[in-house]
Amino acid sequence: MRQTEADLNLRVPVPVNRKLLTAHSLLFLILGVTSLQAQQRHINVLDYNLTLTLPDVGSTIDGVAVITMKRLAKGGAADTLALDLLDLRVKSVALGARDVSFAHTGGVLRIPIAGAADSLQVTVTYGGAVKDGLIISSDSAGRWRGFGDNWPNRGRHWIPSVDHPSDKATVIWTVIAPSDRKVVANGALVEETVLPAKEDPDGHAGAPIVMRRTTWREPNPIPVYLMVIAAAPLVEYPLGNTACGFGPGGSCVPQMVYTMPEQRRILPGDFREADSVLTFFGRLFGPFPYAKLAHVQSLTRFGGMENAGAIFYSDRAFRTTGVSYGLLAHEVAHQWFGDAVTEHEWSHAWLSEGFATYLAAMYTEKSRGDSAFRAQMSGVRNTVFNAPVVANRPVIDTIETNLMAMLNANSYQKGGFVLHMLREEIGDSAFVRGARAYQAKYRHGTAFSDQLRAEFEASSGRDLKPFFAQWLTRPGFAEVDATWIHDAATGTLSLKVAQGGKHGTFAFPLTVEYADATGALKRVRLAVPSQAESTLRVATAVRARPAQLRIDPDVALLARITER
Repeated sequence: MRQTEADLNLRVPVPVNRKLLTAHSLLFLILGVTSLQAQQRHINVLDYNLTLTLPDVGSTIDGVAVITMKRLAKGGAADTLALDLLDLRVKSVALGARDVSFAHTGGVLRIPIAGAADSLQVTVTYGGAVKDGLIISSDSAGRWRGFGDNWPNRGRHWIPSVDHPSDKATVIWTVIAPSDRKVVANGALVEETVLPAKEDPDGHAGAPIVMRRTTWREPNPIPVYLMVIAAAPLVEYPLGNTACGFGPGGSCVPQMVYTMPEQRRILPGDFREADSVLTFFGRLFGPFPYAKLAHVQSLTRFGGMENAGAIFYSDRAFRTTGVSYGLLAHEVAHQWFGDAVTEHEWSHAWLSEGFATYLAAMYTEKSRGDSAFRAQMSGVRNTVFNAPVVANRPVIDTIETNLMAMLNANSYQKGGFVLHMLREEIGDSAFVRGARAYQAKYRHGTAFSDQLRAEFEASSGRDLKPFFAQWLTRPGFAEVDATWIHDAATGTLSLKVAQGGKHGTFAFPLTVEYADATGALKRVRLAVPSQAESTLRVATAVRARPAQLRIDPDVALLARITER
């Protein structure tokens, strides 16, 4: 895939995949937060213990969800627990050890909990044909396979849950599936046990079906959209113990790739950089948050999906050009930004996607050098310039209700470029210290953009409210017409800056470069005010107009610049 789209625009679905959104599922992508908006004030889910029995053919599953939670309020609406669950039929509900009544309508499972203790456990037994969230199909060889693909709030199609990023919980997966399917999930592997053979429940002739029970446990809280399983005839390609010293508690991080058997021959490919990528981010932002990192060939509708400890990549990527290093770096960066620290509300999606976009570019800088980094950031900037959503909506978009529409150039490219400008503004050391402090304070929790800003203010000693407000809460970018002026009589070199366009005026630092009389290059950093026109002195005692004049030579400003 082309780097500008595959490496920097990673989770935007290809057009054909947009057609997979039925009117029914799109309605819940737009309106599906309703139950959570009322629910999140009343309870906090602590743990999902999920047991699934998967078929050999078809899409019918059986599930038991044991959900442990803490009550935050009692009385009135707080005496009814609301869980998101679409499509599937609820067979029974128990509160503790006692069966209770329930109502399941409009995609919401309502359970009375009046009189229940502050800490409670609900067991939901359910099943049916899965329509979304768990993507089930047979490949060209007739092999059954199923992959979780929950973003943004499609987990509710197969997991009874509070399906919103603000409610993170630990998860235990116990999956009972035909033994020729490899099961991979979040967390560490607890058990793989082959069960006694049983007859085909559908009465088909042939050998009894041998099932395997596989259990994975993720002890760190993650949002429902990151809770996934893969069940398919996958084979494992070990990448070994990696990023030693940067795993939990200073350990190493086991990494591996799971592919369909036919694709194993292409490995390791760019996965040979998995150790380097993980080590780079661990050194910058603190220990890797999870016990292992699996890279899985899957049926995700996106180029890559950053599920905690188990990244899912598109099937097409493995079958064509392979997973690129840029896609790998983007999804690995998410393990810190998006997974370990999750945006509290969807409107702050840039805290996930902007970071992943920029950190992938930072890995390019580290591994491929400054020129490759500048070229990548130039591509990011050009995408911003050409995206209608950037011209019309801010990065922090509290109006947009279609969650799929949040996967846009604001969340990815503009958010990433804002981080690039912030790094230029406060310096490398303050940038890394601030991001690392943000990780340490909010790890395994959630955050808003203002909380990120506070950490950067503390690391830099700067008031960054104007910067964050200008670049994140208003649409657009700077449009600059810059004219060099050399006054031969006084030897003064100046720059006249005019700002126009529909985005208004911005305040920003601007780096200019010129050659002095000896031919040596000099740089000056100018403070451009938020006004229509300004003339700024660059240098004095410049005897002749320099032969070389450049504006923003490092691609450090989100501005479309016309230079004269």
